[in-house]
Parts: sequence; structure tokens; C-alpha cells
Amino acid sequence: MAASDSSSGNRGGFVFPAPPEYIPEWAEREANSWIGLDEFEILVRAEEITGKRIEITCSLLPESTWGFHIVKGHRAGIFLNRRLPDQWKRFALFHELYHLLEHRKGESFWRRTATPLSSFEHQADLFAWAVALKEWEICWKESSL
Repeated sequence: MAASDSSSGNRGGFVFPAPPEYIPEWAEREANSWIGLDEFEILVRAEEITGKRIEITCSLLPESTWGFHIVKGHRAGIFLNRRLPDQWKRFALFHELYHLLEHRKGESFWRRTATPLSSFEHQADLFAWAVALKEWEICWKESSL
């Protein structure tokens, strides 16, 4: 996932995207079962769905790269930019997780389809926003008690 040009803020060279005006129902529905899970619970659930052993690693990446994933056989790795603030690392995690769960045939396959790659990136962003906005809303409500 690369940083977006539509910005709602900039910190440490990162450009943070503004939330979409609308989250589609499919994204909210798919996000519901991921909201509030800790990293271990996310891994367990993702491994059950994909049948792969998944590792999450925070690495020093260029600011233009929030994260990426690699799949090889029965293993998968999600790499997140360690310089991202925690809430944006989580956003990047769910973005990459969506690719891992839903776009399983790989980039070379998707390049041969009639659907532009940007559409798959947009889907992953919408899923990540659906999780993030709900989690941020919950945190805001809990901090306001």
C-alpha cells in the first residue's frame, strides 16, 4: 500500500488519507468480525481462513510504502512500515490483510484481468477504513466516559 495523495494530515513525511465519504455495506459487513481483535487473534483468524502460516513484521520501509505482503507456498508475510503511527500501522495491516484474504491469485494474475489494479487497492482501502473508523469510534466513546 502506498501513501495516498488525498491528505488529511502529514506526520514525519507520511501523507495520511482522508476517510471516504461513504463505506459500502460489503466493507462494513466484512470488517465487523475483525474489529477490536488483537494481533494474535487477527493472525489466528487469517490463518484459519487462508490455510497459511502468517507473520507480521514491522520493518524500516520508504515513506511511500506503508506495507506489503508476500505469499510463498503455505507461508505469508505482512510487512508494515515501522515508522507509521500505531493507528496507521493497523490501517495498513487491514489493507494488506484484505489482499491476502480476497486477492489470492497474486498481482500477475490481476494484471491480466480487465479490472484495473487500482480497483483492488480501492477495495482493500475501503475494508481497512471500515475497520479503522469503527475502532476509532469505539476508542473515542471509551475515552469520553
